[in-house]
Amino acid sequence: MLLERAELPPLDAVSHLCGLQAQEPQEPFAGLWSRLRGFQPDALSDLLTGRQVVRTHLMRRTVHLVTAADVLAWRARHNAMLRQRVLGVYRRELAGVDLDELAAAGREVLADGEPRSMAQLARAVADRWPEPGTRPLGEMLVAGVLPMVQLPPRRVWRQKAGVRNALVSSWVGREIDPLPTEDGSDPVGQELVRRYLAAYGPAATADVRAWSGLAGLPGAVAALRGELVTFRDERGRELLDLPDAPRPDPETPAPVRFLPAFDNAILGYDDRTRIIDDTDRGLSVAGARVVLVDGRVAATWDVETEAGTAAGTGSGKGARESKDTVVVTPLRAFSRSERAEVAEEGEQLAVFLSDGESARVRVGREV
Repeated sequence: MLLERAELPPLDAVSHLCGLQAQEPQEPFAGLWSRLRGFQPDALSDLLTGRQVVRTHLMRRTVHLVTAADVLAWRARHNAMLRQRVLGVYRRELAGVDLDELAAAGREVLADGEPRSMAQLARAVADRWPEPGTRPLGEMLVAGVLPMVQLPPRRVWRQKAGVRNALVSSWVGREIDPLPTEDGSDPVGQELVRRYLAAYGPAATADVRAWSGLAGLPGAVAALRGELVTFRDERGRELLDLPDAPRPDPETPAPVRFLPAFDNAILGYDDRTRIIDDTDRGLSVAGARVVLVDGRVAATWDVETEAGTAAGTGSGKGARESKDTVVVTPLRAFSRSERAEVAEEGEQLAVFLSDGESARVRVGREV
């Protein structure tokens, strides 16, 4: 949805994109603004407070906004990966902890229906496991062994709040779907691959693994072979795609687009050279917001207040008082027409971020 803004409701867009990475709470609003025609941020806020979209740890153990339907369908397939990724950080601290017992203890604490911060939840079980410390216990509880969501008002447009966690079952109204009986075909994995390719294909199996954090989904890919089409990229890697997926002509013009931090258009691939130069790859994991020019990362952007300090996307008093400026820092030299297009799109972004109170943009020179 970056070649042309789509006429889609935000719920359908979140579903199509397989979620939006959202450890920075306000970033998904800019991501949808760049993809949807006439996007109104309150529409996404309403989906969050209405429990149709949730904020949860899922792909790659990072926080994503996903539909409630997708977290119910996909969470069980991610369980083992989520546990292992937490253990990858805290294996020594959690060596003596039975993770199933820890999950049961966490559920007991949350049985009263009250949301809790990670620290509160960890302290509530720390008397049984005093050695690891609250941070390892808390990380495993909220990002590993329990399907949890982060509740509003965090994530709502222009709202700031600490993280309060609740079980998916208490917030959405039912338990996550159990994995089907294992026969090697991995039906949930198959649906993940289909959905990923619908949004991001053609892609290699390594790209699917990089996006999901799951170990390649070999059974799912093998089961799907008969319904997929294959290609070879410039390096000879096999790329998979759905047969009826759009594959625009290489000469199709790609308009300027402003992407938020950690957008999956970049992080959703193992081979990111299709969209960002290797020399700039570090920007994608450092949380830089980027500007696409002709379909490739060509600049970074941020928001500065009149005093010159950075402001978060869509947040802060400065935006409401029309003192914010979208500042673009090119990574290469722009032609005159490129600079004009970047400035025009940046003005529209400034209008969006300030609720129509500002259209300030400044396009700098190549760094």
